[in-house]
Amino acid sequence: MSKKLLTADEYLDGILKGDSVTLARAITLIESNAQEHAQLASEVLLKCIPYAGKSIRVGISGVPGVGKSSFIEALGKTLTAKGKKIAVLAIDPSSGRSKGSIMGDKTRMEILSADKNAFIRPSPTSGTLGGVALKTRETIVLCEAAGYDIIFIETVGVGQSEISVSSMIDFFLLLVLAGAGDELQGIKKGIMEMADAIAVSKADGDNIKPSIKAKAEYINALHLLPPSASGWIPKVTSCSSQSGEGVKEIWKMIEHYVTLTKENHWFEKNRTQQNLYWMHETVSETIKHRFYSDTRTQEKIKHLEQDVIAGKLSSFEAARLLLE
Repeated sequence: MSKKLLTADEYLDGILKGDSVTLARAITLIESNAQEHAQLASEVLLKCIPYAGKSIRVGISGVPGVGKSSFIEALGKTLTAKGKKIAVLAIDPSSGRSKGSIMGDKTRMEILSADKNAFIRPSPTSGTLGGVALKTRETIVLCEAAGYDIIFIETVGVGQSEISVSSMIDFFLLLVLAGAGDELQGIKKGIMEMADAIAVSKADGDNIKPSIKAKAEYINALHLLPPSASGWIPKVTSCSSQSGEGVKEIWKMIEHYVTLTKENHWFEKNRTQQNLYWMHETVSETIKHRFYSDTRTQEKIKHLEQDVIAGKLSSFEAARLLLE
């Protein structure tokens, strides 16, 4: 972080004014693994929490190539045209060597990234489980404090990430493709169970007929799943980001979901459960970070690794010695 750090109050002031540059700098601070930034990042987060929680959080997932970015851009443009402020947190696959983003989402959402009512932030996953950026939860808080009405979290779509994302969103949209061989594309039952809606993407041109067939397949598949605790019946639809067909209807569906779950109090209950989950996750991550950043532990690890490689110690015995 080359730029001079601001004070926690300066970060807060800029965020509350909706200044995207200050917001971006605060997110960089939150994402930093440097020990000297941890305290300031924690202060900024705490100051933002009272102003957070008012957005609609939407998770969007699907296999690579399904058109997540195109869909978000198409929907995002219709929302900003209505005066809504939207933030897009795109969880990028990380480069194994540099741990940086290897897919810049700003290049895939050119029109939206130029929109003053949109904020797009690609975040490298840095090797965290399932491809969900570790700091996404905190970034949501900062974006909400900055006044963003709708927050989209786009995941890599590689299985485990969906489970992590479902713990920080209100509505989960799964994008699928028609005519990709097996209609259900080997989608795990667990991901299907998490989806509040499934949208058959790229339903245009020669894809229209296969999309109708795929839609019927998914409707049948959803009937086999147990009822949702939210009281919402998951929907199956189709859309085309190119023609705009079905995109506005998906937003109406999300609004209907929010209305229903707020009326039956599931919305609030779900958010409370998520807050508890993230309390435990934060404790777990902090302990892990402190453990591995301790210099004595680092030295001990080097020696024990050599013993495991040489066959002098089992991995379990080495782990036990480290924990002691």
